[in-house]
Amino acid sequence: MSVNKVILIGNLGKDPEVRFTANGKAVARFPIATSEVWTDGEGNRQERTEWHNIIVWGKQGETCGQYLAKGRQVFVEGSIRSRTYDDKSGNKRYITEIVAQRVRFLGGGGGTRAAMEPEAEPAGESVPGQAPPTDDDIPF
Repeated sequence: MSVNKVILIGNLGKDPEVRFTANGKAVARFPIATSEVWTDGEGNRQERTEWHNIIVWGKQGETCGQYLAKGRQVFVEGSIRSRTYDDKSGNKRYITEIVAQRVRFLGGGGGTRAAMEPEAEPAGESVPGQAPPTDDDIPF
């Protein structure tokens, strides 16, 4: 048995970028920051911020693009996925992303694009008889 599940609550580092695959499926991409604060052995306050790359597919991705903005606090539930790609110079790059199955908009944080927003629907994006999206479908 194995489990690949991530739950994060953090703040958007920039506005979501929404693009569409050749088949017309939306995919949103945005970074969120999570921070932890502690006191070290000498009594000094320490803080560490970790950045996470979030990918959201389908209607839920479109909703994120419509309602989320830089600084906004968000709950993300999903799975970790690592992939490689070649950059413009031909160098192999590695990236770890969180593929969100559920996104919930929380209060607090920066700008809001709309006064009222729904909870983003779970990413039940699989269509019967159709394979789920792959990394090759991501348009960026």
